Amino acid sequence: MFISPAYAQGLGGLGDSQALMQFLPLVLIFVVFYFLLIRPQQKRAKDHKTMLEALRRGDRVVTGGGIIGTVAKVVNDEEVAVDIAENVRVRVLRSTISSVLARTEPAAAAGSKADAVTDDAAAPAADAKDKRKPAVRSVGK
Repeated sequence: MFISPAYAQGLGGLGDSQALMQFLPLVLIFVVFYFLLIRPQQKRAKDHKTMLEALRRGDRVVTGGGIIGTVAKVVNDEEVAVDIAENVRVRVLRSTISSVLARTEPAAAAGSKADAVTDDAAAPAADAKDKRKPAVRSVGK
């Protein structure tokens, strides 16, 4: 009645290849997004998770708010205590730590007491050097 014979006959074998050609750009866009956006983000998240799991006492860290401090104690799997100033210790969630600036070396083995004695003797000298006030220079006109 109102349908012309050309539409009623259909497209035949030509319709399958056209449908494939229409979806091919969408598939290519998805592949590009996967390799340029999704995969690198997953890798970054995995690296951040391993960094947080490897936190230990003495590591210098930066929190998400930009506070720089030293890990004083690992409280539990979710929290760490961070020294941010002298006599100032805060508890932060591990997930808020954005990066580790400096890692500490693992403690020496219990059998090497000679190393521990020399390290203890050198520590006060290093502390004394750090506590000195910097020299102030005045610039004349």
